Amino acid sequence: MPAPAADERLNPGLQVGLGLVPETEVKIMDDKRRRARVQGGWAGPVKSRAASRATPEASLARNNVTVGTGQAWMRREQLLLEKPYIFKESTKMERKAPETRVIDKQGLYEISTSPTGASRINLIPGFIDSKEADWMFEQLLQEIPWGQRTHIRQDLSFEEPRLTSWYGELPYTYSRLTMNPNPHWHPLLTSLKKHIEEVTSHTFNSLLCNLYRNEKDSVDWHSDDELSLGRNPVIASLSFGATRVFEMRKKPTPEESGDYTYVERIRIPLDHGTLLMMEGATQEDWQHRVPKEYHAREARINLTFRTIYTGHEGF
Repeated sequence: MPAPAADERLNPGLQVGLGLVPETEVKIMDDKRRRARVQGGWAGPVKSRAASRATPEASLARNNVTVGTGQAWMRREQLLLEKPYIFKESTKMERKAPETRVIDKQGLYEISTSPTGASRINLIPGFIDSKEADWMFEQLLQEIPWGQRTHIRQDLSFEEPRLTSWYGELPYTYSRLTMNPNPHWHPLLTSLKKHIEEVTSHTFNSLLCNLYRNEKDSVDWHSDDELSLGRNPVIASLSFGATRVFEMRKKPTPEESGDYTYVERIRIPLDHGTLLMMEGATQEDWQHRVPKEYHAREARINLTFRTIYTGHEGF
C-alpha cells in the first residue's frame, strides 16, 4: 500500500514517527527552514559549530590589528598633549562707534578741525532772561505768520513736520523750495537781531523761523550749506519754549562712502532763551537735526539768523 502524503503542517519528528516521510527528507526540510530564517535568502547552508569557530591564529591577528590601531591613536594623543598651545591675539581691531558727546554748559567749543577749517559752536544758556523769554514766546507764537510748506519728491508730496516763516530782502531756497522775500520784519525780531549782533559781533540780514508744535514736529539731518549762504556761514539759533535736543553728527570721510556708523555725534539740549552759534566749518563738516521725541513736548520756537548773499559775495 502506498505511503500517505506528507502533511508539511505536522511536526517533522511526528511525520517520521508516522512513517509519512523518510528521515533524510526531514533533515533536508530542517536545513531549508533554517536557511529561510536568515534574512536575504542569499545565505548559504548553515555552517557547523566547528566551522564557525575562529582559529587561534585568526583571533590573534585580529587582536594585533586592534592593538596596533589603539597604540597609534595613543601616540597621536600623546603628540597633541606634548605640543605647546600658543595663543595668538587677533590683529584685526574691533571698530566701535564713539560715544555721543553731550554739551550743556556755556562756552565756546571747537568740535573738529579739518582741511576745510575749524568747526566751532558757542553755547549761551539764558541769553534771554526767562521772564522776558516768556512774553516774547507768546508774542511770536501769536503774531508771526506761520505756514506749512509742502515738498514734492518723486511724484510724492508731503508736508513739513513743522511751521515756518521767512524774513529778509532776498529769497531763500533749500530742499528745492524757495521762500519769497519778506522785508517786513516784526519789531520784536528786529530787536532780537540787533541784540545778537551786538553780543556776537556778527551781522545778519535774514531769518528763518521754525515752530515745533509738539514732540511730533522735527527737522531731519541737514547742513545750512546752500551757495547763497557763502563759505563758512555763521548761524545764530535762538530758542524759546519747550526744551528740545539739538543733535549733530560729523560728515564721514570719502573713504567711508557715506556711512555714518562711526562718526562723531553731539547732543545739545536747547532750553528756553538759549542762543547757539555755529561758526567756521561747522556747516561744511557737520550735519544737525531736531528729532521727534517719544515724550510729550510743548511748543518750541527757533529763530535762525543768517546772511544771504547775491552772486559770489560770500566766497
